[in-house]
Amino acid sequence: MGAVQKGHPLRIAIASDHAGYHLKNQLRDTLRAEGYQVEDLGADGGKSSDYPDYAVQVAKAVSLGEAERGVLICGTGVGMSLAANRVRGVRAAAVSEPVTARLSREHNDANVVCIGERIVGPEMALDIVRTFLSARFSEGERHVRRIGKITALDRS
Repeated sequence: MGAVQKGHPLRIAIASDHAGYHLKNQLRDTLRAEGYQVEDLGADGGKSSDYPDYAVQVAKAVSLGEAERGVLICGTGVGMSLAANRVRGVRAAAVSEPVTARLSREHNDANVVCIGERIVGPEMALDIVRTFLSARFSEGERHVRRIGKITALDRS
């Protein structure tokens, strides 16, 4: 299905802190060229910044339906995933290879992928994001049940 979902370009919110700034720009530009509707929520430069500030912007955009998927980049991907997962309705996965990206969508219905610029190179990162964006939630009974349990944690 590629960049088009339900008859319109897939809307993606993307952001990084200073440690993911260069990779974010590369991914943003490539995804736009491939037909995705990409909103860049920062950072706007390589000056030191705090990853939670950017993670929450992308997570809220996904949670509120302003974006269908989110892409976050920091040094490792871990900090971004920890912060994004604090927003209700967000299931952010820190990923360093395409198989986990695919399975995070198929099994966990992840809606945000987090990547570490210090962990993976640009080609691998692009492969991860393409895989993440093209994979679909399997909607199998066991996966739906488990997602329900995760969602219930938002209220605990």
